[in-house]
Amino acid sequence: MPRTRFTRRLPAAITAAGLALAVAACGGESSTSSEGTAPAAADQLKPNADLSQQSLQITVWDGYTPKELPEKVKAKLKVKDMKVALHDTNEVAMTKLTAPGDSGIDVAFVSGQYAQALNAAGLLEPIHPELIPNLANLYPEATQLSYDKGNKYSVPYTWGTTGICYRSDLVKSEPTSWNDLLKPPAWADKKVTMMTTERWLALPALKALGYSVNTDKDDEIAKVKELLLAQKPHLLTYDDTTFGDKLKSGEAVMVEAWDGWCPTTDAKNNIKFVVPKEGSDLWVDTMVIMKSSKNKEAAHALINYILDPEIHSWAAENINYKVPNKAAMERVRVPKGSLLDIKPAELLNGESIIDLGQASTKYTRLSTEITAQQ
Repeated sequence: MPRTRFTRRLPAAITAAGLALAVAACGGESSTSSEGTAPAAADQLKPNADLSQQSLQITVWDGYTPKELPEKVKAKLKVKDMKVALHDTNEVAMTKLTAPGDSGIDVAFVSGQYAQALNAAGLLEPIHPELIPNLANLYPEATQLSYDKGNKYSVPYTWGTTGICYRSDLVKSEPTSWNDLLKPPAWADKKVTMMTTERWLALPALKALGYSVNTDKDDEIAKVKELLLAQKPHLLTYDDTTFGDKLKSGEAVMVEAWDGWCPTTDAKNNIKFVVPKEGSDLWVDTMVIMKSSKNKEAAHALINYILDPEIHSWAAENINYKVPNKAAMERVRVPKGSLLDIKPAELLNGESIIDLGQASTKYTRLSTEITAQQ
């Protein structure tokens, strides 16, 4: 299965509050509710619109959709054209989507908390469910995501969790707790890695201390910093991209990892994955329609097409990420050792990471301070 690194980082400057200020500065209007989201008014769309008069442009991570998707979409939906712009991180995508003027993007693939921030700034078109009948293919749990309950402005594309990925043949006892990473035993000293992506760097310590992954309390973040600084001398390195290779080589014995990036199907190595007993997160990558799109009917038709089981199952089969589409997952042949069989109810045990507005800067600062200090 081809594997490409998809970064979920949310830069400090791109928070719900920051986006609202940017929109206002550009002459637009933005307001937020007490929950931090202010859905834009839905446009009047035509269920029977002539899609041959519309074109599509999407922005998505490289390798996250089939290369032949544009040709398939043009043949199926009869749109004039479909172009694909690539982003390697959420940061790059958000820069495109929040720049002054029309980005030209109709559909964007971004992670859940970024969709939340875009919606709070009034930049998203509400989802018109009557134009996406394939929403019925989603698991019921996929409509209960805390950042967008009811899929009002986003449609989930992939989802997963974070845990400890480890070499079962090289550990003296199999990990069960985040403390196995944070306070590694002597036999694992300098043989563990952590991710530096802001919210995920903090996640193990937050859960080990019994805190929410969405805390913005200064005293709790200070205790997280203390724990991460104490851990630092015992790390092999910080690694967001090649931790799987370090496990395969034996250089590392335990690493913090997203489930889809733990190479458990590698037949040559005894690699396993565990969600620690203190719990973890639920991450989601979503599809959203930009308010500025001039092709909203085609945008909805595209999302509906992607939710077709034959199309959506491609993501599970090719990038090893679970999709929140029951009909699609029923088509997938799950390889031995794969994490694709984690059930939706198990995923929902994880705590969804949400946008924290200006408080997100606290995690930016934490990451910078932890990784900078020697």
